Amino acid sequence: MKLLVFVLNDEELLEEVMEAYIEAGITGSTILDSEGMGRFLSYEVPLFAKFKDFMKGNKPYNKTIFSVVYSDEVVKRAKELVDEIVGGLENEGAGIMFTLPVDWAAGLIEEGEEV
Repeated sequence: MKLLVFVLNDEELLEEVMEAYIEAGITGSTILDSEGMGRFLSYEVPLFAKFKDFMKGNKPYNKTIFSVVYSDEVVKRAKELVDEIVGGLENEGAGIMFTLPVDWAAGLIEEGEEV
């Protein structure tokens, strides 16, 4: 099992990303409102107020999506579909996606079970 983490920088694409996750085989996710360090520093810490000019054009808030997945194939398919939606994760500002190993979990729906 893996924890798939995706920080989506354009909140307006969330519905499309959720549809892509379902198409990829991801049946559950947790979605959190989040903000990047640059936004926090430029708006909340007066010392870094000049950062606001640097941040122009960047969306101030984003969504962080956590999903436990059972196979590398699901991760691969989710990344492919998300790439299409955001225009490629290699593009600056599109978002960040990564996985972490999950050694143990409880309370999950097993792969193949009805939701």
